[in-house]
Amino acid sequence: MKRTLLKTIALGSLLTCSAAVMADSSDYKLMVIKTETAPQPLEQSFNSCALNVKSKNYAQAEEICTKAIALLKDAQGPKFKVRQLTSYALSNRGVARLKAHNDTAALADLYEAVQISENTLVSHNLTRAKEELAL
Repeated sequence: MKRTLLKTIALGSLLTCSAAVMADSSDYKLMVIKTETAPQPLEQSFNSCALNVKSKNYAQAEEICTKAIALLKDAQGPKFKVRQLTSYALSNRGVARLKAHNDTAALADLYEAVQISENTLVSHNLTRAKEELAL
């Protein structure tokens, strides 16, 4: 019963949550959930990831982004919204990995993010990374 209620709340929350962008000093775009209606573990992981990238705590950011991605794999919301948020979380983790000089893993995250949900923010980060790495 409790698990069903939690899934119902998560479904309703994913319908209403949206993402905002935090500009990083390097011109990468970091996405955060701007509403407080997302399930708290997801909102906390998602936003904490971006804040840790901005604070240059790249290893911690990567770990937290990975947690957000795992939470999204179990999300019961609309598929479009789950894909979009997963794409954003992968992009944020990709930026964290780039900043930590883990270029191969970063590019893998960014390419996967674009494949899941091609949008201007994620595409911008991939393009920016390819420019930075001279690819």
